Order: sequence, then structure tokens, then C-alpha cells
Amino acid sequence: MSKDQKDNLFLLVKSLTKSEKRQFKLYVGRLDVNQDSKFLNLFNFLDKSKAYDEPAILDRGIVKKQQLANVKAHLYKQILISLKLNPSHQNIRSQIREQLDFASILYHKALYRQSLKILDKAKEVAIQYEEKNLAYEIVELEKIIESQYITRKISKRANELTTQAEVLSSLNLISSKLSNLSLQLYGIILKSGYIKNEEESNKIKAYFNDRFPTFYFKELGFREKLWLYNAYLWYSFLLQDFKNCYRYALKWVNLFEEYPQMIIVNPVFYLKGNNYLLEALFFIGNKQKFQDHLLRFQEVTSEKTFPNDENVQALTFLYLNLNSINAYFIDGSFEKGVKIIPKIERELDTFKDRLDEHNVMIFYFKFANMHFGYGNTKACIYYLDKIISNKSLLIREDLQCFARVLNLVAHYEAGLDHNIEALLKSTYKFLLKINDLYEVQKELIAFVKGLQDIYPQDLKQAFINLRETLKKYENHPFERRAFLYLDVISWLESKIQNVPIGEVIRKKFLEKNKLNS
Repeated sequence: MSKDQKDNLFLLVKSLTKSEKRQFKLYVGRLDVNQDSKFLNLFNFLDKSKAYDEPAILDRGIVKKQQLANVKAHLYKQILISLKLNPSHQNIRSQIREQLDFASILYHKALYRQSLKILDKAKEVAIQYEEKNLAYEIVELEKIIESQYITRKISKRANELTTQAEVLSSLNLISSKLSNLSLQLYGIILKSGYIKNEEESNKIKAYFNDRFPTFYFKELGFREKLWLYNAYLWYSFLLQDFKNCYRYALKWVNLFEEYPQMIIVNPVFYLKGNNYLLEALFFIGNKQKFQDHLLRFQEVTSEKTFPNDENVQALTFLYLNLNSINAYFIDGSFEKGVKIIPKIERELDTFKDRLDEHNVMIFYFKFANMHFGYGNTKACIYYLDKIISNKSLLIREDLQCFARVLNLVAHYEAGLDHNIEALLKSTYKFLLKINDLYEVQKELIAFVKGLQDIYPQDLKQAFINLRETLKKYENHPFERRAFLYLDVISWLESKIQNVPIGEVIRKKFLEKNKLNS
């Protein structure tokens, strides 16, 4: 049975580029004894295989069954060592750590002066690139060496190293607390989405304030500021405070403009910052700023100097394409938006092993919404089914909830009402199960349920009544989250006016821009 999605060694082999495979073989071939080794034969077999097939490995006589686990582990380690030696995987952190290793070797050989010289240069680079954890490690080794390598300058040197250690330790502690807070807030939004009620709001505010560290802003460096903006951003997202989301995401991106060398060192954070900036502008509905920042984002990521490893490639694809889709939602240009879906879906298939499952589901939800806005409800249902039928998706409960609600509306629009009763029951049951049944959802489900009892001539008035009922929730601090996932008001207005949803959204967009200008 194929286990290509589960076997780590197979996935690692398949992730290698041609140059990385060539280097691995050169690395292994440096010793003649390795030429016919079991682990090299296993590598060649896996490289040519389309799927991980353990029985085929054993049938070929490459390795005995009782040896397979050990040979696989050895091969995995050798590939990683080879990759570490590859210049394309050499970054500032690995270079500093390499110098730290060299200094440690010299220290153990009692070559103290040489060791200290290397450490001093490595520390300078570490501080320059905000690698303060490594800088702290270097200072600690310097202290050990200085305690054995006695000179007449030891008193001054001791004070200097002690001060450096205290400053680095303090900043590392602040950074650790802010990164912990940011990660916890991110985990909350992944699990359940935006806050749903006053109780959750108070809990998040208390959680944030209790864990927020004390510091002087002027003393913070790049790394500490990055985690500070990160923590504030997730806090603002949870509270649906999108203006502050924009504020802190912009500070995040501008931080990289202030320290341009950090884009190369921390490309993932640069990508994430731009993504959150665009996401905030999407929720605010400012298309001009959205397009300006998206264009700038595309320009920077396409530069030759921008890092281009597999992780960066996957994230660049994710963020550029999600935000390219969002651009069409701002002004309701769904007829243009549906045209880019096939290309994105083809590329999505090539990145599926490098993206989290919940990100793939977000793409499907965007595709579904785009088709719904365009009026292609059957395509909408097709993508929603991919989310609803995904039993392994344990995060983004909010996404699953609104996928089911949109599924109800799409079935009604498509005229597929033969199983609407079953859909109503399953949706209601799911929302109750995860405690996510709120007023907007209740009203919408009740409306769909009662449609069968409404006479055709009364249908328009029923849409008007529901719109008026839901309008009062549009700016409600907790109920408004429903409209972030599904623009129910615009859908109802399209039914009342008998025009496409995109036309309604476009008109609102133009009116809003006119007022703002």
C-alpha cells in the first residue's frame, strides 16, 4: 500500500533539487566504501520511485527487513548533513553557529586567544543581525574562556561581559514572552476564529494584559519590536479591530524597511507581515492601498536577491494568491475573479505537501465564495463539500461553520431543495455541537427553513424583512463576524433588486469611496 504521504524519508528525497541530489552523491562518493552501500542504493531506488513502496524495497534485496529502519535513519541523517553543507542552505544563523563550533573546538585544544578572536567576530555579526540568543551563547562561552585565560585586563573584561550578558538576557526574556503571547493568540484564532461574545472578549483582554511584559520601547531592537507588533496584531484580529490590525501590520512591514538586511535573514516574517497588512486592508475595504501594497509585495518577492527556498516559495504562493483573490471581493468583480481559480488550483496541487491543510481549506472557501458571487452555485457547492467532508480538519471551526451556512444558501439558490431539510438539521446540529450558533445564523437558518411556506408573490417581502432583521447586526461587536465570511446583506439585496451580487457590492464600494474621498 502506498504511504508516500506518510514516510518522512521519501518526502525528503522527493523534495531535493537536481543540484542537491548531485551534491549528496558527491558527498557520499568521497569514500569508496560508500559506492555500493545499502543506504545509497536505497536513495537511488526512492529517487526513481513515484510512491513509497516498502515491499518493493525488500523484493529488490536492497536491504533486509530487520535492517530497513536503521538504514532509513542513516540515509535520512546523511541527506541532512549533505544539505547542511550546501551553500544554498547556509544562512547567517548557520554561519554564526559554525563559528561558535569552531571556537569551542579551539577552546578544548587550549587555544584560548584564537577561540576568543573567533567569538568576538561571531558576536558582532550575531548582534548586527539580531541573533541575540546566539549572542548570549557566545558571551557565556567567552566568560568561561576568560575565567581560564587570565590577563591583566580581566577586571575590565569581566565587567564588560557581565553587562553584555545581562542586557542580552533581559532582551531575550522580553522577546520570549512576546513570542509566547503571540503564539498563544495565534493558536486561539486558528482553533475557533474571532471572539463570539462579551465573555470571550473579556477573557482575551485579561489573557493579553496578564502576559504582556514590562519594557522600555527605546531599548527594544528589531527582534523584540517584531514580536511586539506580532502580538498586538493577533490581539487586534481576535477583537475584530481591523484598523489596529492595519496599524500594527504596517509597523511590522515598515520595520523591515528600516532594517532591509533582515528581509534576507527573516524572509518568512517579511512574507507574513505583508500578508496580514493586505488582509487588514481587505477587511477595511481600501482597494487603492490594497493594490499598492500588493504590487510592492509582488515586486520585492520577485527580486533575484529575495530568498527562494522551498518554504519561502510555498508561503509566497500562498500569500500572493490568497490576496489576489481577495482583491476581487473588495469591489465584487467576481466575473474576473473566477477566471484565475483554475490556474491557482493547478499550482495549489504542486504545493499541497508544503502547505498546512487549513490553508488549502481557506482556498476552497474563497473559491466557493467567488463562484457564489458569480452565480455559479454548483461550483460553490463543489468546493464547500471539500471542507465539510474533511473529517481530519481539527482547526478553523469558524471556517467549517460558515461553509455549512453558505452551503445551505447555495443549495437554495441552485434549486437543490430536495434534501434541504436534511442539510438544515445537520447544519443546526453541527453549530450547536461546537457552540457557534448565533443570531445571524439562527435568522438565516430559520429563513431557509420557512421558504417552503412562502408564496412566490410574498418572496420579495420576505427577503426585505430578513435584510432589515440582519442589518441591526452588521455593526454588532460580535455578530458582525458572520458578515466577514458571507456577505448575506448583499445577497439579500441582490434578490430584492433582482441583480447579480457583484453589482450590489460594486455599487456599495463606489459609494463608500465617494464618501471617503
